[in-house]
Amino acid sequence: MVAPESNVSIHELMDSSGVRFGTSGMRGLFAQMSDQVCFAYTQAFLQTVPDAPNRRVALAMDLRPSSPAIAAACAAAIRHAGKQVAFCGAIPTPALAYFAQQKKMPGIMVTGSHIPFDRNGIKFYGLAGEISKADEISIGNALVSLPQEGLSIALPDIDAAARRMYVERYLDYFQPGCLDGMRLGLYQHSSVARDLLVEILEALGAEVIPLGRTDDFVPIDTEAVSAADVQLAQRWAHEHALDAILSTDGDADRPMIADENGLWMRGDIVGLLCAKYLAADSVATPISSNTAIEQCGAFSKVVRTRIGSPYVIEAMERMLLSGLENVTGFEANGGFLLGSGLEKNGKTLLPLQTRDAVLPILSLLAMANEQGCKLSQLTQNLPARFTASDRIQSFPAELSRQVMRELAASDDAMDELLGELGGYPTSFNQTDGLRISLDSGEIVHFRPSGNAPELRCYAEAASQARAEQLSRESLSLIRDRYYRAPSP
Repeated sequence: MVAPESNVSIHELMDSSGVRFGTSGMRGLFAQMSDQVCFAYTQAFLQTVPDAPNRRVALAMDLRPSSPAIAAACAAAIRHAGKQVAFCGAIPTPALAYFAQQKKMPGIMVTGSHIPFDRNGIKFYGLAGEISKADEISIGNALVSLPQEGLSIALPDIDAAARRMYVERYLDYFQPGCLDGMRLGLYQHSSVARDLLVEILEALGAEVIPLGRTDDFVPIDTEAVSAADVQLAQRWAHEHALDAILSTDGDADRPMIADENGLWMRGDIVGLLCAKYLAADSVATPISSNTAIEQCGAFSKVVRTRIGSPYVIEAMERMLLSGLENVTGFEANGGFLLGSGLEKNGKTLLPLQTRDAVLPILSLLAMANEQGCKLSQLTQNLPARFTASDRIQSFPAELSRQVMRELAASDDAMDELLGELGGYPTSFNQTDGLRISLDSGEIVHFRPSGNAPELRCYAEAASQARAEQLSRESLSLIRDRYYRAPSP
C-alpha cells in the first residue's frame, strides 16, 4: 500500500520554520532546515523551473557539517519527482552552476556561503542560470505534496564531470605559464575550493603554499574580514615571502585576495580590476560598490542595482537586450559574473551568470604578472576612493527596519546621528538600505542583511583608514542610540 501524501504550503512553511529567501538563495538555522523543509523547497523549485530534456538535476554541496543531510533531503525530492540526481559532491557553487548551464539541467547547491556556523542554505539554478526574484516568489507561493516517508536518501556516487569541467574552463582560457614565477599563499580554511585552486594555480605555473587548512567549518565573510585573518595574512606574507595570499568564502563564489604585504583587497576594487583585465565594456554592480568604478572611466556603461546577485543578473540581462556587449557584473564582496562571453588572446570565456571567485583571482594575478608589477601596484592609477564595511551581529531585523525608517524620515535625525563624524548629510539613496552622502564627499550606507540578523555599514572615503573609521564609528553610533545587546 502506498503511503498517503500531505499538502504543504511553502509560504506557511516559511513562517513556521523561519527558512526563507535572502539576497541569494534560501537560508535559515540548520536546526529548522528539517528533511521536510528541504524536501518541500526542492519540490517547489522543480515545479517552478522548466524540466531538462534528460530529466537530470545537478546537486552539490559545500563543506559545512550540516550540508550532507540537507543534500540527502534534496536528492530524495529529486527522485520523488521522477528525475535523476547528478550528484557532483563538494564543489564550488560556480562549478555546480557552470555544469548545470552547460548540460542544460536545473541545479541545486547546498551552501550557507559565509553566514554563521549554525545556519545553512540552498541556492537554485534553472536551465539559464541562477533563478530570479520572480522565481523565488513562485516557489514561495507553491503548494507541494509530501510523502509520509522517504524524505531523505543515501547520496549517490559522485559525478566528477562538474569539477573537471570547471577546472578546464580556466586552464583553457588563461595562457599557459601566465603565473610563472609567482609564489602564492593559499588560505585554505574550510573553503570547498581549497584543493581545486591548488590544481589550477600550479597548472598555470605558480608555486602554491597551502596555509590555515582546518576540518572545522569557518564562516569567512569577504566583506567583513576578521581581525584575526588580517593579522594572519600579514604574518604569512612576511614569513613566506609571498607575492599574494588567496582564499574564498565557504562555497567559493567570493574571492579574498591579499597583496604581497598581506593586505586584503576590497571586493569591489577586485571586481573593477578584473573587469578591466577582461576588457569589459559594461558593468552592473550594486549601489554599495566603490564609486571609483564610474570615476576611472574604463567602462562605457555602469548600472547600479540592489544588493544581491539576482539583481545584478537582471541588470546584465537588460543590458544585453539593449544591445550592449562585453557585459560583466560584480558585487562589493568580489564575486564576479559574466553576462556575455568574452574574448582575450584568441580564447573565449563562456557566460556564467552567478558569482565566481576563481575568475577574479586568476585575472588579478595574470594582470600583475603581465605588467611585471606587484599586486599592490595594480591600484595606483585608480581614483582615490576607498571602501570599508563592518556589521553589528545579532541585530534584530525589525530593529534594523526601524532604524532605516526613522533616519530616512528625518533630516534632523541623520544630522544628529552622523554630524559628529565630520560631515553632514546632503542626500540619501534608498535603492537598498539607506545610502547617505555627506558634504565632505564621504558616504555612509546602512543596510540590514538579507541572510542573517545583522546590520551592515558600508563606508567610502578618500583613504582606507578613514573609510574604516567611518564604518566602525557609524555602527557604534547606531549601537549606542538604538541597541543594547542582551547580557550573556
